[in-house]
Amino acid sequence: MGSIDGLELGRFGLYTFDFEFQPAARIRESVQELEEQGWRELWIPELLGRDALTHAGFLLSGTERMRVVNGIAQIWSREARWAYGAALLLADAYPDRHVLGLGFGGGQGPGTKPLAAMTAYLDEMDAVQTPNPLPKTAVRRIMAAYGPKMLELARARTAGAQTYHVNVAHTVQAREILGPEAFLGVEHAVLFESDPGKARAIAREHLHIYLNSPYNVAKFRRLGYTQEEIASGSDRIVDDLVFWGDLDTIVDKLWAHVEAGADHVAVQVIGIEPGRSAMPYWRMLGEALLPTADNA
Repeated sequence: MGSIDGLELGRFGLYTFDFEFQPAARIRESVQELEEQGWRELWIPELLGRDALTHAGFLLSGTERMRVVNGIAQIWSREARWAYGAALLLADAYPDRHVLGLGFGGGQGPGTKPLAAMTAYLDEMDAVQTPNPLPKTAVRRIMAAYGPKMLELARARTAGAQTYHVNVAHTVQAREILGPEAFLGVEHAVLFESDPGKARAIAREHLHIYLNSPYNVAKFRRLGYTQEEIASGSDRIVDDLVFWGDLDTIVDKLWAHVEAGADHVAVQVIGIEPGRSAMPYWRMLGEALLPTADNA
């Protein structure tokens, strides 16, 4: 199993947008309940208004053992020196519990090249001189990566890569590029719906933005999907990117990423109305995926 600079994550964690729609008190209750259930890794995005590092600090402050992974902190949201400074403080305050996941994300200007932008950002971060006290445990850094060159950059300049909305074949390819030592975390969406028509309709709605953004389209084309499949949201691409069905079906498909080379799979439950909670499904997944006292 790969590590993030010596930090071993469990095989499975949770990825959620849910906390974007909930007040602080409810978020605190939710994350504490997840910790009680045995979840140790929680991945959060930065897309709908909550600042990635403030959000991470709040979640860490409300728990005792939970590890929080930014998936991702967008490089356009803050200069590299401020991202580094915030990550230093979190590493000092919560040793071995925070992972800074960086990504290209949105907000870039016309003509900006993702690889060049990420390289420049990492250069700036590594050059920071700070009077802030250094933590006893290192700042742990990974980055979002899909294409071969970005995966190579992740291998060379960070502890590894995280991927989002990819199929199992991509996990095989990513592991080959990263090699055996670098960390590979894979997000995958799941939907507890066994009716094919209903499941695919919900999945298509979730995937719509990704099937229509240039960088994601390029990613899907590299994975062998035709332009027609992407534009229409074909059954094949929907079924590959969203695992739907009953618990056993979903769990079996999630394990396929581990068998393909993923060190960790961050499970995103979709089909939840904004303001509501995926807690019942998180509980079911925890019972099926997390180690017990007998087999930990």
